[in-house]
Amino acid sequence: MICKQFNLVWRNYLKYNPDKAIIAFVLLINFLGSNCSAIAQGKDYPSITAEKNGTPNLFSPDPIIDYTWSDPKASDGMETYQLSPKSWTVSNTRNFNMSDFKLNHSIIVNGEGDIRFDFGQNNAGWLEFDSPDQIGSVEMSISEYNETPDYPANYPTKTARPKKYGNTYRLELNPELYEGVRFGWIHVRSFSKTWRITSVRLICQTKPVNYKGRFSCSDTTLTRIWYTGAYTVKLNLLKDYLGAILMNRGDRFSWTGDAHPAQAASMVAFGNFDFIKKNIEYTSTQSNGIRSYALYWVLSLIDYYRYTGDTETLNNYIANVCAKLDDAYKVYGTDPNLEFFGWDERLGSGFEHPNLPEPQNAYKMLSIRAWNEFSEAMATCGRKDLQEKYRGYATEKILELKKTHEWYHSFGLHAGADAITTNLLNDKEKKAIYNRNFTDRVNRVSYSPFNQYFVIQAFARMNKYDEALSSIRDLWGGQLRYGGTTFFEDYRPSWNSVISTNGPVPNNQCGFTSLCHPWGAGVTKWLSEEVLGIKPTAPGFTTFDILPHLGRTLTDVSGRTPTPLGDISANFDILTGLSVISTPAGSIGRIGIPKAEKKISRITINGKLAWDGKYHSVSGVSAAREDTHFLYFTGVRHGTYKIVTTYLGNTPKYPEPIEQYPAKFMGMDTTTSGNWGKIFGKDGYVLCNYNGAGVDKRALPSYVSAVSYYKVKGNGEPLNTVWEPKTNDQQALAPDAGNGTPRTASCLYSADADQIGYTFTCTIDIKGVKNHQVSLYFVDWDKKRRKISVEMFDAATSNLIAPVKIVENSIGGTYLKFAYNKSVKFRINMVRGDNAVLNGIFFDPVSSNKPIRQERSGY
Repeated sequence: MICKQFNLVWRNYLKYNPDKAIIAFVLLINFLGSNCSAIAQGKDYPSITAEKNGTPNLFSPDPIIDYTWSDPKASDGMETYQLSPKSWTVSNTRNFNMSDFKLNHSIIVNGEGDIRFDFGQNNAGWLEFDSPDQIGSVEMSISEYNETPDYPANYPTKTARPKKYGNTYRLELNPELYEGVRFGWIHVRSFSKTWRITSVRLICQTKPVNYKGRFSCSDTTLTRIWYTGAYTVKLNLLKDYLGAILMNRGDRFSWTGDAHPAQAASMVAFGNFDFIKKNIEYTSTQSNGIRSYALYWVLSLIDYYRYTGDTETLNNYIANVCAKLDDAYKVYGTDPNLEFFGWDERLGSGFEHPNLPEPQNAYKMLSIRAWNEFSEAMATCGRKDLQEKYRGYATEKILELKKTHEWYHSFGLHAGADAITTNLLNDKEKKAIYNRNFTDRVNRVSYSPFNQYFVIQAFARMNKYDEALSSIRDLWGGQLRYGGTTFFEDYRPSWNSVISTNGPVPNNQCGFTSLCHPWGAGVTKWLSEEVLGIKPTAPGFTTFDILPHLGRTLTDVSGRTPTPLGDISANFDILTGLSVISTPAGSIGRIGIPKAEKKISRITINGKLAWDGKYHSVSGVSAAREDTHFLYFTGVRHGTYKIVTTYLGNTPKYPEPIEQYPAKFMGMDTTTSGNWGKIFGKDGYVLCNYNGAGVDKRALPSYVSAVSYYKVKGNGEPLNTVWEPKTNDQQALAPDAGNGTPRTASCLYSADADQIGYTFTCTIDIKGVKNHQVSLYFVDWDKKRRKISVEMFDAATSNLIAPVKIVENSIGGTYLKFAYNKSVKFRINMVRGDNAVLNGIFFDPVSSNKPIRQERSGY
């Protein structure tokens, strides 16, 4: 655990300087590392004490899923296990003899160059190699993707000279040693004579925890998603709290809001309730300066109470909860400073514009949800006073809203999802919100898997399970198709069309995107509760539901959910009609046999007729009834039930919507270079920073009323530089349509050494309804190996309107061409190199003004 001195400094820094908090984190951890006794100082950790007593699960990325601890507890320390590379590549086959590496782990080094090792999945560990005779200069690197890290200068490196311990050479990047790592490198920088490497390995840390939960269904992608979410959380279970494996990203402590979906997934996957209780305590006085995170902590406590029935712990935090909920009531409707509501552009994109209408509306709905759910929790533990108080808060505010016709008309995806999850909307309101924000396949997916957790909750509460599963396959399934083995901080499905398997991904304001972020694991709990259908209806599972929602795309589901009373397991197959349910003593449940839009003619339970249009009494079951979706057996007591269902008819097919973008990508031009005249800019142009000091040279067309830029912090503008004021180089933009010289090589760019913000935006205000071509010019003038991602949004809604595009190898200059008929906002984002740049903007007519649609990109 981070020591108290560091924790205090960090919290204050985060509160008053959130833009610099990550940098401060790294500097402080280096300074205080020697004073924090819990931080390892290069020593070995105890080896894993679990025993291998199972078989690997082909759907799980966890290399030790088949290992089991006898009695893991929250008080257990971290343990280690070793991994060998699964594959490797070398920069020069003559300089590295790998012929004996697969069998005997031996490499003969005959010269300079690089060896890249792939360990098969993301891990929490550190990299080592052994050599009895190493000579010359050697460095090592680690990364979550398949290229050596290329972070800005003000971030700690992930490449360094190893420390030598006898014949072992260890890459030590932080006092706790380990980081997120899938790929590792050995760089031989100088060579004088042949030497040997006798072993290469990762030393991986793990918190002792067993997979008590299970999940499987007819769609193997969803099965993989469940286990990948569980593994993502497992990698982030630290000794005393649930944090993050990225020390160098500054996330190595428990973010209160991030922990909410992570803890939810952990309970269904591992049943480690004592550890969740410990993390709730750890985060109980934190909100990280983020108002919504305080409310997510309340929801986490309620989640824990529902799953465990731990009334004592709930009661211990009542004053804490009331303070958080009362504060939300106090500021409700005042547009309080939110600091952060997620990375999605519609929510202000992280620390940019966090107080836009959408996050403010989402915060109102989150407040109402938290009041309402806490009221329900208080009802179960006999606190009628608090039940009535917070139910009153929720009712008061929702009724105030409903006085306005279509009060939700300005709500986007996230505010709409939070409104639906209040459980206080009528069917008309839910339908209107659904039609407004949940039918567009592209934009019903959030940039943040964290935020998407609440979106799929809303889908479920609208009984839109096929649509929920479609969005899950797009967002979380897309990460698997990219090659991910853990879930990311941010992701867009269209990345897959422009990024190679396991390649570097676009960064965000934090400097780089985490590929193992436990806030993205909430889908694991959702699949257990909504597809497998097991969830508590009274604290501690004393009563429960098993209501599997297979929709039109699934034919079977099976799994197990750990509870304090024992495991609940279920297996449903609507093709064979066979279901098997097992429930623990002390619980009473309701089991729903899914109709799947078919008719049920007959059901037997343990060989006895239970239903043939009416209920027939069977042992262990009190009654039965049906509705459109299920045949319910109620009052189901402890036992195992083999249920055989006879179905008539067929389940209709699900009509998967096509992802469509209202703007069109018109292509990429890598030949015109700076000679834009007669090819681009027929209607007008912007030559970025051409006059220096951030002043563009502009000739705007009549349909463009303004071009503006924004970068978080500083003066709100991107940085600027003039590389060369008078040049004849053809890569520099010509001063006018005559393509003459001399030219100015200039740009706007995204980052400096003092502040986060490795991204900036360009907004173009367009009048009228005609389609226009907008082209952006990029040049890597100073040859910094820049790779830049470009996102295009509707300026009014912040919806993504074109697939993400990547500009790479733009030393000769590259134009990206887009067509749209409304105001747009482009986000210019760094992928590789020192920073992202923008050099010019050009306006041209398009040949047709028919509506533009673009389909199929990256899904």
